Amino acid sequence: MPKILILTRHIESASFRQRIALYFKSLSHAGIEYDVEPLPASSLKTIKILKKADSFDAVILHKKRLNPVQRFSLRRNAKKIIYDFDDAVMYDYQYPEIPHIKKMKRFADTVKMADTVLAGNNFLANLAKEFNKNIVVLPTGLDTAEYNMERKPSIDKNIRLVWIGSGSNLAYLKQIRQAIEQLSTNYKNVVLRIICNEFLDMRHTSIEKIQWSLTSQISNLVNSDIGIAPLPDNNFTRGKCGFKILQYCAASLPVVASPVGVNADLVQDRVNGFLAETDSQWFDCLDKLICSPGLRHNMGKEAKRIAADYDVSILEKKFIDTITNTLSNDS
Repeated sequence: MPKILILTRHIESASFRQRIALYFKSLSHAGIEYDVEPLPASSLKTIKILKKADSFDAVILHKKRLNPVQRFSLRRNAKKIIYDFDDAVMYDYQYPEIPHIKKMKRFADTVKMADTVLAGNNFLANLAKEFNKNIVVLPTGLDTAEYNMERKPSIDKNIRLVWIGSGSNLAYLKQIRQAIEQLSTNYKNVVLRIICNEFLDMRHTSIEKIQWSLTSQISNLVNSDIGIAPLPDNNFTRGKCGFKILQYCAASLPVVASPVGVNADLVQDRVNGFLAETDSQWFDCLDKLICSPGLRHNMGKEAKRIAADYDVSILEKKFIDTITNTLSNDS
């Protein structure tokens, strides 16, 4: 029975949950044993953990870019290495047009070291191909069955626009502030629901500030009406894998999103939602959905159908095959 060591800096992150932990049951069903080791901030302590790799048949390194000493230790001790990433980790989100020299160097060298690279989308895969030819594109997935809960009847009759994310990404929500404020002026029953660890305010806008939690996030999405996913278009955001859109779709919500990166793949314009760039487009698209319960319902049904393509039951085969193919490759 093969054994793999899974290494990550952020075991509580959505990225780790949806790209690695999502497949724990699949690994067990495939007869693959696994251990998870969180990597500490200390480089010296990290090296001690990396030395454990010699007791395993393979290592999955999630997202972490290793420094030269760490790379040497891991490559020396690991029989096989799979590197998984789902963000443009070689760019700084504050300066997204120019690769960060240190981050790019560590990314390139970590990718070169790996036997196989799992990339979250084609944009990321193309960035990695310069340094490693053995690239597998594995979209970020989810368990759609978790979203099959009954929607509670709306007592207040409000229409809830929902945005879910981390506080570091609230700036993306601010970019459609004008459209939301105008809609809130026109429609007194429109509420902006923010599910996050931080919050913001907008003029004339009723905002529901809901603290994100793993146990309640799905219910809060299912009991919303329209999912929104604004993004600026740059090298950092093109690397994003659209997980919030997948959540909206699994919750049967129509989605309005910026046509950036995989957003344009997940949102089929006028099928399960709308793609919007300018303030006026955001206003018009949201206005259509606010005014038409039937349109929201029909697009929500299509959204649910699209989410099914990213279900763990669909993606688990590629994940397991990547591991078994890496283990069996003698090169």
